Amino acid sequence: MGDVFHTSDLCEALEPEVEEGNHEYKRHLVSPSAARFQELVTQLQYRLHEGANEALYELGVEDDGEIVGLDEDDLEESCKTLARMADALDADTTLVAERLVKDGKRARTMLCRKRLDNTSHKEVRITTVGNVDSGKSTILGVLTKGGLDNGRGLARSSVFKFKHEVESGRSSAVSQQVLGFATDGSITNYASADVRETHSLRWSEIVTKSSKVIHFSDLCGHEKYLKTTMHGMTASLPDFAMLVVDSNRGGVVGMTKEHLSIMLGLKVPFFVVLTKVDFASKENRDATFEAVMQMLKRPGVHKMPIVIKNEQDVLSCCKTIAEGTITPVFHTSCVTGEGMDLIRLFLNHVPTRRVFDVSEESHGMVHLDDSFTVQGIGTVVSGVVLSGRIANQQQMLLGPDGNGAFVSVTVKGIQNKRVPVDNVHGGQTASFAIKAKKGHVTKQDIRKGMVLVDPNRNPRATWRFTAEVLILVHPTTLKVGYSPVLHCVTVRQAASICEIAGGDKEVLRTGDRALVTFEWCHRPEFLECGARIIFREGRTKGIGVIREIMSEVPRTEFLNYKNRQTALKHLNIAQNLASAASA
Repeated sequence: MGDVFHTSDLCEALEPEVEEGNHEYKRHLVSPSAARFQELVTQLQYRLHEGANEALYELGVEDDGEIVGLDEDDLEESCKTLARMADALDADTTLVAERLVKDGKRARTMLCRKRLDNTSHKEVRITTVGNVDSGKSTILGVLTKGGLDNGRGLARSSVFKFKHEVESGRSSAVSQQVLGFATDGSITNYASADVRETHSLRWSEIVTKSSKVIHFSDLCGHEKYLKTTMHGMTASLPDFAMLVVDSNRGGVVGMTKEHLSIMLGLKVPFFVVLTKVDFASKENRDATFEAVMQMLKRPGVHKMPIVIKNEQDVLSCCKTIAEGTITPVFHTSCVTGEGMDLIRLFLNHVPTRRVFDVSEESHGMVHLDDSFTVQGIGTVVSGVVLSGRIANQQQMLLGPDGNGAFVSVTVKGIQNKRVPVDNVHGGQTASFAIKAKKGHVTKQDIRKGMVLVDPNRNPRATWRFTAEVLILVHPTTLKVGYSPVLHCVTVRQAASICEIAGGDKEVLRTGDRALVTFEWCHRPEFLECGARIIFREGRTKGIGVIREIMSEVPRTEFLNYKNRQTALKHLNIAQNLASAASA
């Protein structure tokens, strides 16, 4: 049951209703005729489709956003009508919030969510970033395992993957966690958010009970793991990012600004969580808050920070956060539980942002992020399905290898969030048991950056590609021959600059934008136009978008020092012979 708020604490009206999206305003839903009821069901179906199986209904609100409210009988009758509409579409309704308006009338915000099975749940991917020791793993432990932290690392111990992480208290690898929500908005990971479960539920049990799953990727905060963090940001294809800031630091320190620049370069919307508010002094808490506000408003960031104080602030932010213009800011404590309920409400209502092509005409493709060897199963690969559908026993191509070739494999089994399924579609994270049609495919044959792709796509690896690049920071100049490490989806490899186009530019400086032709230094990769790239080497930072794939261009012949001297010797001999002939 949502809390009740007075109009003195809230705005007198909402934004006017728009035709697109999953937000619908209704003056009332009292005793509609049979024909009108069918129209309302069709309208709800459209709103559910727009919101990826979720819709918000404002009862007691005019189309222009004016909150007029309803009396007790009309409000209850409208809620019952909305419940019948939802049931006709195999959906459930839940009360999110309630407002008191003039003359004792009330208005309600209702959530409609479709009942989905464990193979078609809604998935939202969120990465956690922030400086080391800011509390990223701790807040994930509290959200996904239940209970509160004891202030000495109890919650984060359930998130870490390795023993040395538990001993040091710092993440060194990307950790995956899930948080499930049922159709009524309740969390399926645990029975009570205030009590830590003795035995945590398995992923399969959580997903089976959920209609919406939040997939967290816990990234590293230490500077020496920055490349791991960059790979996690590009490979997980996040819908949103959670920027965690320690309130006790008295400002924005360490890698926080570095992670912010990565999110801005990849155009990932984010929200800010200020942690340890119970432990920080008032001076440090205020100084950190002011530093975060200035950071979000500075040129190049241009975000509108909104401090979340109640449920209505959460609902307002959920409607517009995907546009990337606003940034919600939460004040939390994992020891006292302050602000955690608002984060759970936000996660329950936050929409998906990315749109994936799941049509039958679109051929399946997965960028592989990890590989395993499972006893009795064989080789297993995992990643995010970017497009199309992939089913059991389907023939796929795996590659490219070091020579740019693809190997034909058969998908022997599929798991989505560790739940066996018959097929998966674009936007889902899955693992695939594969078997080569000829020979064997082992874990050692697979690397990050390879793809599992439908043969009908006719994939080809490329040595060269052209990207539109923007240099964010560089102390001097970039010239032909400079070789940064590029991150593109799951690909991570050094690439050399072969050509700089754009006027008379021979070098690139901070703020320059140009079309740059790159060539991979070690092996060809499978790329697609429109993919984003990002690189950071020392103090150099740059972002870009791939504009052209040059699959037909072969690799430049590699010349070591000895070969170069031989080539120059032969060139001098040829020049001398030519001079003698002309004389």
